[in-house]
Formats: sequence, structure tokens, C-alpha cells
Amino acid sequence: MNEDELRSLIEQRWVALETEPPMGERRLRVAELSMPTDGAPLAVAVDNDGHRHLLVPIHSHIKVRTGLDGPVLQLRRRPLEDAETYGTYADLGCLRDDLKDLFTELCVDVLEKAVTLPENPVKALYRVLDRWRSLFRTQGPPLGTQELAGLFGELTVLNRLLATDPSAHRIWRGPDGYRHDFSTAINAVEVKASTSTEGRRPRVHGLDQLEAPGGGALCLAWFRLHRTTARGVGSKFVDSVEEALRLCDDEGALLELLARAGFRLADADLYEDVCFAVGEERWYRVDRDFPGLTGAALAEAGVAVSALDVEYTIDLSGEIPTPMKPEEVSLMIEKLTREPA
Repeated sequence: MNEDELRSLIEQRWVALETEPPMGERRLRVAELSMPTDGAPLAVAVDNDGHRHLLVPIHSHIKVRTGLDGPVLQLRRRPLEDAETYGTYADLGCLRDDLKDLFTELCVDVLEKAVTLPENPVKALYRVLDRWRSLFRTQGPPLGTQELAGLFGELTVLNRLLATDPSAHRIWRGPDGYRHDFSTAINAVEVKASTSTEGRRPRVHGLDQLEAPGGGALCLAWFRLHRTTARGVGSKFVDSVEEALRLCDDEGALLELLARAGFRLADADLYEDVCFAVGEERWYRVDRDFPGLTGAALAEAGVAVSALDVEYTIDLSGEIPTPMKPEEVSLMIEKLTREPA
């Protein structure tokens, strides 16, 4: 079914429902759509105030995302029951009759995406809502080369975590300015990326960035990145973003994190030609023998810590400290995805 057919289908269903009189306490007049899903069918509805709705089936244990509660759109979890069936839906309603045409286009986009995700149509709903919302977000300044490199390094680690656990974006703390880029209640990973062709000299921000969570472990992942062309060797920055969105179980939450990190989907065209190749990757266990300056070490040495806004550079250019083995890195990734956030 093409876009015009979808538009005609839902318009016809809404118009037919609007001609039906409200029936007692029944709050919605509902019409199912002949759209392929693995569960209950998608549907449209009209409420007693004449507002139009799109109903996307969800499993009964799934919670619907909060934060969309008017004045134009409202998203809520809605159970529906008749004499034969009971189902739970994500109910997207338009509260402005003068925006019906725009709401129709939004719903057509949702239905087009839902066809490609029949096993999880609510993800299609979230994806479309987030992409529409991103169009109206205030744009900030574009990211510079080093900022893009740093974010690319974090996305590289994030995608490995998401490949194991689709909810792993919940432990991505970097965009919120947390001391570690990825952190659970037990273990953490700090990511450093550089486009320099010489040395391994990551910049450390603060006296607590190289301190492990209490009772846990901290690793530092270091990447040497080479800026390449779109036709050259390496990976496109926007492809790394798309991979993360594909792997995660809540695109909206991830898009919010990306926005806080400085990237917005509305700006994707600005970075279409940005590519990076990973020239070197090393993971280090940050233990007592790892070079660094921390508040805990100073306190243990009896030094009063009164310095603020401390930044410094460490040199990892030699063979000491010894990097972690690949199997040790894999074990750390596995631990992070199993631990509580």
C-alpha cells in the first residue's frame, strides 16, 4: 500500500467514525486497519470530542513513553475491550482540529514505518515522532572535528554494548557530563579518541575521572581515528548513529542523549561526508599502576585536595601500561550489559 492509499484509508475511516453518534460511556469509536503486524491490528479512532487518534498495539506489560501530553499531541497507554477481545495500545491523539491535515501526514509516516517493523509497531511510532520533533528543535552550532571524533569513539563502544543489550544506552552517561562515559552501579568505561597521528596522550578532566565506582572497576578505551572521505576507508559518522538507533529498544531516549551530546537528526546532512577509520584501539584497566592523578590517591597520600577544575594529560605512548587482551574487553562489555544501571 503506497502513501496515497494509506492517506485515503485512514481519512475514510476517520470520516466514517465521525458520522457515528457517541454511544453511552464508550469513549472511542474505533476502526481497525488492514495493516500487517504480528499481533493485534493497528486502528484509528475518534473520541467524544471529535479528536482523531491512531492506535498502535503493544504488549500488556509495555509502558508507553511519557512527556507528550498536549497541547497538540497526546500519547498515552490505553486498554480497549469489547465483547470478544481485549488489547492494549499506544494511543496517539491530536487535540487540535485545525491541525488534522498535519496529523494525517504524521500517521501516514507511522503506518509506512510500521509495515517494516510488524513485530514492534510501537517502535515505528516512536521513530516517526522523534524524527518529526527533531525538525523543530533549535539547532546548536555544528560539532567540530575533535567533538565528532570523541562522539564517534563513544558510539563505537555504545554499538558494541547495544549489540548485546538493546537497552544499553541507559548506561551511556557521557552526554550528561558524568565523570565516566559508560557506567553501571559497579563498573565503568571512559572513552578517549584522538585524531593525532603521534603518541597516545588522552586529556583527563577532573580528579575523579580516573576513579572507579566504589567496589568496581574502571577501563579506559583509547581510539586513534583517521579522518577519511566518504569514498575512502572507514565508517561514516551518520552510519554509526543509524546503527545505534537500529540496535536500541528506545530510539527516543537515544535521540535525547545524542542531542545532549550535540548531534541532532535535523543536522545529519552537515555530517554526511564525515568518516573515520580506527587506526588503533587500546583498552586499559585503570588500576593502581595506571598513570593518573585522582582525589582518592591524593587523600591517601595525606595531601589536602582543594584544587578545582583540574585537567591534565597522561602519556600512554609506550608499552606500559599493558593494554587489555581482546577477551578481557569482551568480558567487560558483557559485565556492563548485565549489571544494574
